[in-house]
Amino acid sequence: MIDAALLPPLRAVLTAPARALVARGIVADQVTLAGFGIGLLALPALWMGWYEFALALILVNRLADGLDGIMARQVGATDRGAFLDIALDFFFYATVPLGFALAAPENALAAAVLICAFVGTGSSFLAFAVIAAKRGMRAEAFPAKGIFYLGGLTEGFETIVVFTLMCLFPAWFLPLALGFAAACGVTVVLRWLQGWRAFSDL
Repeated sequence: MIDAALLPPLRAVLTAPARALVARGIVADQVTLAGFGIGLLALPALWMGWYEFALALILVNRLADGLDGIMARQVGATDRGAFLDIALDFFFYATVPLGFALAAPENALAAAVLICAFVGTGSSFLAFAVIAAKRGMRAEAFPAKGIFYLGGLTEGFETIVVFTLMCLFPAWFLPLALGFAAACGVTVVLRWLQGWRAFSDL
């Protein structure tokens, strides 16, 4: 919901470290893949109940996600980078509730509901992006993104806030997961309506 507003200060903070990485010959795709690998380690950490360690891994993943895009724009963004960025992000997001389900059986139903909601937000996001690209549309709020970036009630910032709360207060997983799944459901319905209106030929 507020990702667009957070992008300018985020770029201001990360531009210098991104430039330093580029100067050392590190490319954006390497940061993307390294961040993904680190993020995946949160799954076994959650499974073992190491919630604070898992949170650290999640935050490093998100830091890498911020750095790779800025690095790519400094040397020239690529379609491969845009593909990796979004495809790996969506998979990573789904592993977090899975980790909580593995940690405690009582979390399984809420985790399944949340993952289902993530499928809805991800599929509606990508379906809109595909048709928008076909029509030559650009997202004015996210002009630097490699694909059409469709906002919503639940975006990256809100997702990380919820993941942080889950790791800090694992006993609250059930209400947090179901509440966020409901918010994701609102996002899905709003995106369906946006697609219906934006792509109508009437």
